[in-house]
Amino acid sequence: MTVIRHKKSIQIISLNLNGLRAAVKKGFAEWLKTQNPDFVCVQEIRIKGNDLTENLRNIGSFKGIFHHAERPGYSGVGIYSKKAPDCVTFGCGLPEFDREGRFLQATFGKLTIVSLYAPSGSSSEHRLNTKFRFMKLIVPKLKKLKSIQQEIIICGDLNVAHKKIDLKNWKSNQKNSGFLPEEREWLTHLIDDLGFMDVFRLLNHKEDQYTWWSNRGQAWDNNVGWRIDYQLATPRIARTANYASIYKDQRFSDHAPLIINYNLNN
Repeated sequence: MTVIRHKKSIQIISLNLNGLRAAVKKGFAEWLKTQNPDFVCVQEIRIKGNDLTENLRNIGSFKGIFHHAERPGYSGVGIYSKKAPDCVTFGCGLPEFDREGRFLQATFGKLTIVSLYAPSGSSSEHRLNTKFRFMKLIVPKLKKLKSIQQEIIICGDLNVAHKKIDLKNWKSNQKNSGFLPEEREWLTHLIDDLGFMDVFRLLNHKEDQYTWWSNRGQAWDNNVGWRIDYQLATPRIARTANYASIYKDQRFSDHAPLIINYNLNN
């Protein structure tokens, strides 16, 4: 499907790659070259800076910037763009999480883009407590970010399904990380109190719209998924969004690309 874009529109793609090298082997780079986005935010790149080859650092006309985790083969975020950013911030100023490479901020003119990867809390109680600590500490950082005179779009894997509509089996997951009341309330706080908007849901209110599927069982085949990947934006630019989709024709990861167009003519 060809999407007609206005002359002054921008397209942003966000995707948890579950490993940059693995995603490229599955065709991510070739697919990206056929697309025409302006910015691509990636999470869980799982690669150190010294291991980035030229074809991973830059894909076609897209130039990449990255915030790597200290631990090899773990976490990390990046932003690919066709033009160089005016300013880049590596990390959010929280040493514990900056060591895990979870936050990258880049400014392009009057637009600030963030690639964000929230911790998962599903592996252990220790990691769940880490996730809760991250959620608490990141809020004042995002509040301060929102106070700047910029349009802001936060892209990333937040590891939270916000509402019942956002995961297939919500009843059986109410006590599982990713759909706990505290996690959902945190995301509600970002939207209702900090004033960010869930751009996908501005345009699409349908059920069965997911961005992640477990590798267990037949989750992908049966569309038993979760919507845990977001583009949260400041209201003015959020309301210009005129197209949103979850790309499922190819699989590069256990997540699917989230694609949103914003009309800067508005």
